[in-house]
Amino acid sequence: MTGPTETDQRDTDRRYRDAQDAVQKVLSELGRCTDAERKELSRDAIQLRQMLKKLREGRVDIVVFGEISTGKSAMINALIGEESASVSAEGGWTRESWLVTWDKCGYHIPGLADSKVALIDTPGINEVEGEARAQLARDAASHGDLIIFVTDSDLNQTEYGSLIQLIQTHRPVIVALNKADLYTPQELDELISGIRDDRLEGVLAPEDLVVTAADPRAVEYLIEEPDGTSRTEMRSPGADTEALRQRILDVLGRDGKALLALNAAMFASDKSDKIASVKVKMRERAANKLIWAYAGSKAVATAANPLPLLDIFGGTLVDASQIVALGKVYQIKLTRRNATGLIKAIVMAAGWVTLSQVATHLGAGIIKGLTAGAGTLITAPVQGAAAGYGSYIVGQAAKYYLEHGASWGGKSPKAVVADIIANTDKDSVIQRLKQEIRNKMRRNPHANPGA
Repeated sequence: MTGPTETDQRDTDRRYRDAQDAVQKVLSELGRCTDAERKELSRDAIQLRQMLKKLREGRVDIVVFGEISTGKSAMINALIGEESASVSAEGGWTRESWLVTWDKCGYHIPGLADSKVALIDTPGINEVEGEARAQLARDAASHGDLIIFVTDSDLNQTEYGSLIQLIQTHRPVIVALNKADLYTPQELDELISGIRDDRLEGVLAPEDLVVTAADPRAVEYLIEEPDGTSRTEMRSPGADTEALRQRILDVLGRDGKALLALNAAMFASDKSDKIASVKVKMRERAANKLIWAYAGSKAVATAANPLPLLDIFGGTLVDASQIVALGKVYQIKLTRRNATGLIKAIVMAAGWVTLSQVATHLGAGIIKGLTAGAGTLITAPVQGAAAGYGSYIVGQAAKYYLEHGASWGGKSPKAVVADIIANTDKDSVIQRLKQEIRNKMRRNPHANPGA
């Protein structure tokens, strides 16, 4: 087999460095998250640090996957040449997965003399169900540079589905048909043909199906004694995993460092996507909670205010404070002056919502003024809800602006606000705000100056 050329090696070395940079960059992204986001992503942070350590050490991880009864552990013992009693937990992902270093494999990553190969045993896929099994396959693929899929018979439905999932992750997969000693030569040939030529034709390369006997059953031997007598004795043949070992070394010798770099780069990309998703989800939740809090506060404050001219002025201060607070959620620093300018852009874009709110304020203000505040009981829910609704729209528009990195995302403010208004259930928002006002006034009668 022809090895990689010098040019190929230089390209692989560059991709390897790029993969380390990619993982480090994602770790830096985590550093810029909020405390709550980092807590949510703590497990991912562990996995990223493990990946960076793995790259720096040059450790190739081979994940052993399959049903519990197929001899996965025996396969690992046979490959390393001893009982793997002193294995270590591979923390940060599947807690039941175990890692052992394969010191005698004879492979080192070019340029990394201290590199190692590790074998990782995973839970049997017949021990978990449904989505948990699919997640196990995804975890195995995301952590493994090479995957060994162990089976001991024709593939059942569970095995076949899991194997296809693993192959679709674009990691190299070797299928080890174990317990070959249980079959006659003819049965074994038929089994190999059925798996390779029927079940996996066009899916798995023929050379990636190998036959093993990791823990052969004892065989009865007839022993002739020197005195001419004979006796029988049960002996266990030695494990036969040489075909698997050779195939692993062939794959690693050709692509080992490139596989490690590719896996790390894909891993970093997946984690970057997850970080972005978590940030969007958590910030959206925090922003919506904050918007409702400010809308409710503005509604109650406006409803209780007996001085009509202060309603709009005071409401603007509330909205400015809301936008500054939203900026903190999205880690974008906004001054009150910036926030006021953003409010003006949103209010101008809101059009009829703004006019409706002003008209409500003025109408309620006239009643307040003519009744020396006594009309607050009548005007409070309507005026407060109108003010709160306006604040809600301002908050949602500001949230959109901040979500898009302090920009309107290629749209005009008018288009953004129009979309928000069109997708907001106005009646539901106003009813919620009116109820909050009524609850507040029932709890605190002094909130009503006319009381």
